[in-house]
Amino acid sequence: MMFREVSRFWLAALTLLVLAGCTSSPRAPAPVETRGTSPKMSAPVAAPAAETVKVLPGAENAGKPGYYTVQRGDTLTRIGLDHGQSWRDLVSWNNLPNAHLIEVGQVLRVAPPNATVAANGVVVQPMGGSTEAATPAKPAAAPVPAPSANDEGLGFAWPASGSVIGGFDEAKNKGLDIAGKAGDPVLAAADGQVVYAGAGLRGYGNLIILKHNNTFLTAYAHNQALLVKEDQKVRKGQKIAEMGKTDADRVKLHFEIRRQGKPVDPAKYLPVR
Repeated sequence: MMFREVSRFWLAALTLLVLAGCTSSPRAPAPVETRGTSPKMSAPVAAPAAETVKVLPGAENAGKPGYYTVQRGDTLTRIGLDHGQSWRDLVSWNNLPNAHLIEVGQVLRVAPPNATVAANGVVVQPMGGSTEAATPAKPAAAPVPAPSANDEGLGFAWPASGSVIGGFDEAKNKGLDIAGKAGDPVLAAADGQVVYAGAGLRGYGNLIILKHNNTFLTAYAHNQALLVKEDQKVRKGQKIAEMGKTDADRVKLHFEIRRQGKPVDPAKYLPVR
């Protein structure tokens, strides 16, 4: 009897030990160290794509003779006046779909496609429109004076009968200001063709520009009425406008002569009176 009780005691004790072993937490495995490999790196971040640079029309011709790079505030009328050309010709030569839409930095042809243009921007083109190859000039003992308007047979006449109230100043006044009364006649200074008639050039009011040949333009500004249209041919002395004060502080005619697009003193081309 005593033996059975002792056996039961040891059997119970052994059972408790087995159960304790089964319920204890398992030991964590030893850490594994990997040698010879680099730590994992994050994937490189791609750089943002560069912005596409817009190439403006004619950029390949920038700086070449016979071409002009559009500046802020330019209009085709202004560019044409400054280069002795019609704005309509600029539209045609540059295949412009919209004459009122040009961009800063755009490069425009400002000389006829068949013209020879010297390095100083002078267009070598006969009056008839055909172009002759420029022949190198022989050295001269003295500088040859620039031809005057009379040398080309134009013989400019005064465009109005009033007195001169503003003389030529290349920096401040690109022509002559001639006094008069509202409605006084404004006359064509020489035979030519109207290449502009309108009010689209700031500072000039109602303006007429005549082209006389491949060298000379004349401009008539501040008119109250324009009596001719673009592309119309006019004769020397023909009434083309009525004097006014559009975009001016008083009634007057502002008259310019442009040689190769550059303003020159009209007093040197008009007859003495």
